[in-house]
Amino acid sequence: MTITQLQYVLAVAEYQNFTLAAEKSFVTQPTLSMQVQKLEDELDVLIFDRSKKPISITEAGKKIVAQAKNIVNEAERIKDIVDQEKGFIGGEYVLGIIPTIMPTLLPMFLKTFIRKYPKVNLIIKEQSTENLIRNIQDGHLDAGIAATPLGIDFIKERPLYYEPFVGYVPNNHRLSKKEQLRPDDLELSDVLLLQDGHCFRDGVINLCKSPKDYGEEKFQLHSGSFETLINLADEDMGMTLLPYLNTIELDAAKKKNLKYFRNPSPAREVSLIYHKKELKIQITEAIRDVISGIVRGAIAFQDVDIISPVNNK
Repeated sequence: MTITQLQYVLAVAEYQNFTLAAEKSFVTQPTLSMQVQKLEDELDVLIFDRSKKPISITEAGKKIVAQAKNIVNEAERIKDIVDQEKGFIGGEYVLGIIPTIMPTLLPMFLKTFIRKYPKVNLIIKEQSTENLIRNIQDGHLDAGIAATPLGIDFIKERPLYYEPFVGYVPNNHRLSKKEQLRPDDLELSDVLLLQDGHCFRDGVINLCKSPKDYGEEKFQLHSGSFETLINLADEDMGMTLLPYLNTIELDAAKKKNLKYFRNPSPAREVSLIYHKKELKIQITEAIRDVISGIVRGAIAFQDVDIISPVNNK
C-alpha cells in the first residue's frame, strides 16, 4: 500500500470516473486503474463497483476512502512540518476568493505578495462561499477569502479587515440631500441589489426596512456586477450600496454621489478561512500579513458595525 495508491483512490471516489480521475491526477488512465486494482488485490476487497455508471463506492470502500483521507492528510502534514522547521515559504498554494471581494482586493495585494514571496506558486480561483467551504473540506483549496462569520465546525476564520458599506445616491434621489445615511433611511424596494446568492446582497437586505411596506418591485435584476448597479442608479432606477473598496477607483463625477453612513457605519467582516488542520499555515500567515497591512491602511473608517449576512455565498 502506498500514499500514491490512496491518492488515486480518493480521486476516483471524488470524480466517480477513472478517466477523469487520471486526468486530475496527471497520470494515464491505465496507470491509475492498475494501481487501484493492485490496492484492491492487496486488501482482498472491492473499493469500487465498476458495473455502475457512474462508478459507485462499496460499503467497505466508503470506510477505506474515509481512512485514506486521513492518511493522505497526515502525509502532507509531515512535509508541512519540515517546511516550517526550515522556514521555507514556497510551493503551490490554492486560494479561493468570493466574487464581491476578488476584483478589488486582488489588485491591491497580489503584486506585493509575489514580490515578497517569490517561491510561492499562488493559484487563485473565484468561487462562491458555498464552493469555498466544500473545496476546503475536500482539500482542493488551501484557504479562501470570504465574508464571515460562517460558523462551520471544521473551518478556522481569521478576520482580515472590516469593510464599511457606502451608499451610491444619484442627484435626484430622495436621499441625495442627506449629509450622512442611517440604516433606517434605506427602503428595500428602492435599493438596487446584486443577484441572489451573493453575501453582500444579504447584508444589504439585513439593513433595509421590510419590503412589504413599500409595494411591489419595479423590476427584477440578475447581475453580479457593482458597475451595473451604479449605471442603473445613474439612470434614476434607484440607489445602491457598495463595499468601501469598490468606491476607491470611481471617477470624480461618480464619487460625488457617494454617501457615507453615520458612525458606527455598517460593515462586513472579511476573513481568511482555512481548514482547522492548518496545512501550509506558514503561507496562510504570509497572505494574511500582506493583505491586512495593505487593506487596513486603505480603509479610513474606524467605527463600524458588523453586518452578518443570512447566507454567505
